[in-house]
Amino acid sequence: MPAGESRTCPGSEGPLVLPSGSRMRRGEEFADAVRKGGRAGRPTLVAHLRVPPEPGETDDPPLVGFVVSRAVGGAVVRNRVKRRLRHLMRERLDRLPRGSLLVVRANPPAASARSERLAAELDVALDRLLRRRESPETRMDGRR
Repeated sequence: MPAGESRTCPGSEGPLVLPSGSRMRRGEEFADAVRKGGRAGRPTLVAHLRVPPEPGETDDPPLVGFVVSRAVGGAVVRNRVKRRLRHLMRERLDRLPRGSLLVVRANPPAASARSERLAAELDVALDRLLRRRESPETRMDGRR
């Protein structure tokens, strides 16, 4: 494959992988999303979303990071889970506000879950987080 060209899925538009500019790499970004962001848990994954105070004022793309611990499985299994989650997030990246930070942490059941189940649970988690962002007075923990 020539330099600068990205892989694509047959029959689809766009790249196969999550764009490089949308990948979270710095530990501070992971910590910020987990500590200060909203949280939505599902059996196979937990999502943490941190939206900047003024999301309309930034041109930064949303950043997405993945955490897959040894509890999920060996290295081969963990890497497979990360690849599957990156692929699913590529299709959902446009739902995230500009400048937001999203961390997706895989739980042990993610190793054996079908892609359809991972996709459905990721959608539910994102829907919850984005809905809470729109109406902060409906937080489940009683905070505003």
